[in-house]
This record gives sequence, C-alpha cells and structure tokens, in this order.
Amino acid sequence: MIARVSSKMFALIGLVLMATFSAPVSALEELADRVVVNKSERKLFLYKDDRVLREFEIALGLAPNGPKMREGDFRTPEGNYYLTNRRLKSDFFMAIQVSYPNAADIARAQAQGVSAGSLIMIHGLPVEPKKSAKFYATNDWTNGCIAVSNAAMIDIWQMTKPNTPITILP
Repeated sequence: MIARVSSKMFALIGLVLMATFSAPVSALEELADRVVVNKSERKLFLYKDDRVLREFEIALGLAPNGPKMREGDFRTPEGNYYLTNRRLKSDFFMAIQVSYPNAADIARAQAQGVSAGSLIMIHGLPVEPKKSAKFYATNDWTNGCIAVSNAAMIDIWQMTKPNTPITILP
C-alpha cells in the first residue's frame, strides 16, 4: 500500500512540475520575442516588441570583458544567437542553451587554430553549491555562461520559447 501511494505521489509531483515549468507565468504574462543581455550592466532583458517585460541581474564568465574567443577562456560570448535546448537535468537549476558558436565565431576560432567552445547556457545557481549564496549573487563565476537567480530562471524559462533570438552586448 505504501509503495502505491508513493508512486502515485511521485507521479502527481511530476505532473505539477511539468505544468509549472511549461506554462507561462500567468495567463496575463506575455512571451518575450527577444532577449537582450548587456554584459557591462550585468542585466538580462526580456522584450516584447520594443517594450521591456522583465529585467534580471546576471553573473557572467570569470573573465567577463570582451567576446569569447576560444574554448576555456571563461568569457561570455557577444553577438546574435538563439535560445535552443532546455535542460531540467543539469549541474545548475534549469538551463537554456544559447546557439553559440555562430558561423562568425567558428570562422574566428578556426583562423586562430583553436576551438570556439560550446555549451553556453542561461542557467540558475549550482544544484550543489560550492560557495556561499552571497558569492554567487555578487561575483562573475561561470565558465562563460549567463547565470541568474533560480527565481529569475523560472521566469525566463516560462517567458521564452525555443528559437527566441538573444543578443549579447558588451
């Protein structure tokens, strides 16, 4: 009897999580038609037409100045990309992949004889934090990704869809 209740409970929790992470924040909340990241301001903006829907504080790669030049440089890319794959299973609380590298990034890296890198994400905090909450809130700490609070990650997840354009500005 306990095993049946437990499996039913897990199924119910799964359905609640799926509904929570797949539906817009509310019936009144709009989907963003583009995302803009301003690295120098440490902000991520969700836009609908020319109107800012939401604004979030961000953390960047450990070497935040300048565009990503090669794999392992700890820089966050700059340029025009798209939001692609979504991951609930990650080392971080939710993750949305950015389509880095684009053709220009690949050409630049090949000209230098290096790999452009990949797997740039917008994600929440580490599932298993190694630092304090204050550290993550006040420092650039990623390997080149764009990090936000877990609450912000839920909103970004719900207010964007695959292939939403993202522009990452210096």
